[in-house]
Amino acid sequence: MTEVARITLAAGSLRDAVDGVRRALPGIRASTVDAFDMRGETPALRIGDRDLFLMHSDGHCWSVTADPLAAHGIVLTQPEARE
Repeated sequence: MTEVARITLAAGSLRDAVDGVRRALPGIRASTVDAFDMRGETPALRIGDRDLFLMHSDGHCWSVTADPLAAHGIVLTQPEARE
């Protein structure tokens, strides 16, 4: 998560952050969604004004997890006004 945080902080936009994570860590599934879509969920990490959620997949459905060892990917969000 340290490398993801570094990339996310350095990125000018949320899309750039996701692209940077994908380039630097090709084994990580990285995506972005609207912050509204993650309402009610607890981020694993707050990176500036962006939130990082760890995601687990059973092969079909995705869910938020707090366990880094169970995570298959990440989702980054940021309030629209700051994007």
